[in-house]
Amino acid sequence: MTDDFRPPIKTRTTKELLAIAGAPKKWNPRAYKLATNELHLRKVDFKLIHQAKYIEKKKENLEVLKKAKESYSIFDFLFNLGGTLIEIIFSWNLEKEGYLTKAQQQKKFRILLFFIIAFAYLLSI
Repeated sequence: MTDDFRPPIKTRTTKELLAIAGAPKKWNPRAYKLATNELHLRKVDFKLIHQAKYIEKKKENLEVLKKAKESYSIFDFLFNLGGTLIEIIFSWNLEKEGYLTKAQQQKKFRILLFFIIAFAYLLSI
């Protein structure tokens, strides 16, 4: 297997190689294979590779949790009213993308927005 990466896999530090070996989904399969081979050539303890994978999995879980807890704030409405309203009205996949709190808020905002529009319409009659 040729090492045509910049910088070459063989010249990277053990720490960089462990980062590659710990996150196979984020890297090119060839880079992952070359990195694991280089780690074995350097006689790096197999436990360190497992530890790198464990740490990467924890980082991914933290990102998912962070995404799930992200919510709309008053500053979204103050500084980006148009974009926030467009997202609330027209975005239908917040829950599928992992934004669970935003999806719950979106449902409440849509109901509130419906009543505001209905009330304004009734006042205009």
